[in-house]
Amino acid sequence: MTQETARTWAEISLSNLEHNYRALRACAPDSKFLGTVKANAYGHGAVPVARKLEALGADYLAVACLSEARELRAAEISAPILILGTTPPELAGELVDLDITQSVSTPELARALSEAAGARGKTAKVHLKCDTGMSRLGVLCRDPIRAAGELAALAAWPHLDVEGVFTHFAVSDEPGEDSEGYTMLQFTRFLDTLDRCRSDHGLEFKIRHCANSGAVLQYPCTHLDMVRPGIALYGCYPDPCCQGLDGPGLRPVMTLKSRVAAVRDFPEDTPVSYGRTARFGCGGGRTAVLPIGYADGLHRALSNAGSVWLGGQPRPIMGRVCMDMCMIGLDAANVRPGDVAEIFGEHLSIEVNAGIAGTISYELLCAVAPRVPRLYLD
Repeated sequence: MTQETARTWAEISLSNLEHNYRALRACAPDSKFLGTVKANAYGHGAVPVARKLEALGADYLAVACLSEARELRAAEISAPILILGTTPPELAGELVDLDITQSVSTPELARALSEAAGARGKTAKVHLKCDTGMSRLGVLCRDPIRAAGELAALAAWPHLDVEGVFTHFAVSDEPGEDSEGYTMLQFTRFLDTLDRCRSDHGLEFKIRHCANSGAVLQYPCTHLDMVRPGIALYGCYPDPCCQGLDGPGLRPVMTLKSRVAAVRDFPEDTPVSYGRTARFGCGGGRTAVLPIGYADGLHRALSNAGSVWLGGQPRPIMGRVCMDMCMIGLDAANVRPGDVAEIFGEHLSIEVNAGIAGTISYELLCAVAPRVPRLYLD
């Protein structure tokens, strides 16, 4: 599949990925770097992105689940891999066999990993997870004395290499004093718990990490031993407030494109697409038909609201987005079949359509369907 033969495709700029990697490393020069490649590298392709990050010298890669880690190991990626989510205890043996680092916050998983590693004459590498205010996974850290006791109990299982400990910020990417206060509250809970681990149980960790994209860009005090950027690695700011006056100049890694399948003229009062939610007025009009729809990842909420870059300018999506196609309103004759439309990229920021759809850039990137080929540039 090439740009000349694809109906719809995503171009992935590995040079932009490298630029973002280096820019983010410069934000935290004294910290290790974990590249988040979960969710198929936010839609960019986990294996090619992981290979590039490994070649660039990333210290760690992060995925959400065992199947994602398995994919990377099958592709002969040897960098350390951390599973951020949970894994069923009955699969602990596979984690040990594949040399995967597992996040742990429950005695059941700690015990399973200990027993699986012991049976193989190995150790299982783990990072303990703290819940400082996300209310998702982790040992609850509102009371640092109690939390430290629970973490120490997890670390006490034999055959475990308790390499790291981490937490996740809920609003480090949002503006305002309230968000800043909550982020600092979470960070304080994390540090207080680690102090108690050290003083009460003699437990120290080689890698402490909590800085997601928002914290990498806005809270240098949280960088600690390792930073963990996700969306920023792919050239999107988690919120405009994260860009700042002297931001790192992140570059979008993905550009989504589609090729005009047809250009059509219609008389006045002709309805367009399902539900007849759009209609040509006096004098009729013209559309370009693009072979991209919600099955490809074009959000249906962009119907009659979003736009694409075509013929040198933004042009409106007309009518409802279909499963495999959408119609674009034209007001000139300079668009022809075969012309390329940019759904998002250099000319049309993904944040624009994300805002119109009432969502975030993360969702639109992850929504780009597997049937859309990824073409890796550079």
